[in-house]
Amino acid sequence: MLMHDIDSLLSLIDQAYDRPAWHGTNLRGSLRRLSAEEAAWRPGKGRHNVWEIAVHCAYWKYTVRRRILGEKRGAFPLKGSNWFFRQGVEGEGVWKADLALLEDSHRSLRAAVAGLSPRGLSKRSSTGKWTLLQMIQGAASHDLYHAGQIQLLKRLRG
Repeated sequence: MLMHDIDSLLSLIDQAYDRPAWHGTNLRGSLRRLSAEEAAWRPGKGRHNVWEIAVHCAYWKYTVRRRILGEKRGAFPLKGSNWFFRQGVEGEGVWKADLALLEDSHRSLRAAVAGLSPRGLSKRSSTGKWTLLQMIQGAASHDLYHAGQIQLLKRLRG
């Protein structure tokens, strides 16, 4: 692999998260200007809301970064894993803090990717199942999947 492959990966994860891209709205764009009340709206009982999706994305950015760096579990700022219940009563301050957590998770993931050598991309993650390249590409796909999901939830809410 060549060095520009790291640059391409950085561009990919940035476009999926917060940079202009041909595909349209990215994850951060899908969250722009949403209030805590709007983010907490659920399309039905037992369904995730936008807020929970945003924190879920922060968690998986953290997880991919942790696997790239070979770190142990347990440093994510919120208790639990994968999905974190948010119902809106937490208020605007917690919503803004969770958005900041997503931003911090993205910046940390980006730094971990930037620190990789091109040869390191073929290395298997700590789970042994996926290469680092596959996990980084998956992190970008994950952001885009949830950006589309958020756009649909916003339309459903009206």
